[in-house]
Amino acid sequence: MTGQGQSASGWSAWSSTIFRHVHYENLVAGVTGGVLSNLALHPLDLVKIRFAVSDGLELRPKYKGILHCLTTIWKLDGLRGLYQGVTPNVWGAGLSWGLYFFFYNAIKSYKTEGRAEQLEATEYLISAAEAGAMTLCITNPLWVTKTRLMLQYDGVVNASQRQYKGMFDTLVKIYKYEGVRGLYKGFVPGLFGTSHGALQFMAYELLKLKYNQHTNRLPEAQLSTVEYISVAALSKIFAVAATYPYQVIRARLQDQHMFYNGVLDVMTKTWRKEGISGFYKGIAPNLIRVTPACCITFVVYENVSHFLLGLRKDDIN
Repeated sequence: MTGQGQSASGWSAWSSTIFRHVHYENLVAGVTGGVLSNLALHPLDLVKIRFAVSDGLELRPKYKGILHCLTTIWKLDGLRGLYQGVTPNVWGAGLSWGLYFFFYNAIKSYKTEGRAEQLEATEYLISAAEAGAMTLCITNPLWVTKTRLMLQYDGVVNASQRQYKGMFDTLVKIYKYEGVRGLYKGFVPGLFGTSHGALQFMAYELLKLKYNQHTNRLPEAQLSTVEYISVAALSKIFAVAATYPYQVIRARLQDQHMFYNGVLDVMTKTWRKEGISGFYKGIAPNLIRVTPACCITFVVYENVSHFLLGLRKDDIN
């Protein structure tokens, strides 16, 4: 009995050491923010994907701009057309934001434990990159599914001949015909894409910190909604401008209408046919979508997490 008691107390001590910085509140708050922002702005994500893979292939519809793309899809298939791929997008975005905030805050808490000073910019960057890589390992199949569903063109392919009928049908068919490798197409550029999240979170954390210092507040002081929106928008624009080409490469790798031999093949063919502008196709609808989406996500996350963590403290007291 004594041995069992010591074993139980040892396990309890070990688990409390490992999980003391892991808070479900960060997961719940991140999922909530990600789901709400993507439901509101999904049509612009659809437009971004359509433009990103626009490589002159005959079967693709031709669009003159963002509004023309939106109105064309609306005329062909109504609201349902504008929300093609919304299920994996909401699942993917909700899960990604939830896991990202969950992992990021846990990693950051471990690194700050026992330290009086704030983290350096590079430490924020590395923490966010680690969280992004861990998240992508779990969510990449959902992003492949989203891209495949978004690239079913109603005006070109008869509805009854559609290759995919929904999120789960897409996941099953990709696994059946392409295996695990098919579900992880675009994973390598996706890993490079963790630099996007890393740069965004680094900028977000530093802007919050500098702003609180400027206003003579504590480093972790809660901001107002307008302040969160401003900080989130600036950090997102900075990250998009620095890393957008990987999103084009990733979308083209995941496109079912074209076959590439890998990242270098996509880069070479895009450069030869379209030049530098080919790597920035879709950036306008992307900025229009992701900037408000990021603001919604971060405002919801900050407020929900502060509320839930406040409840935890009240329970402890």
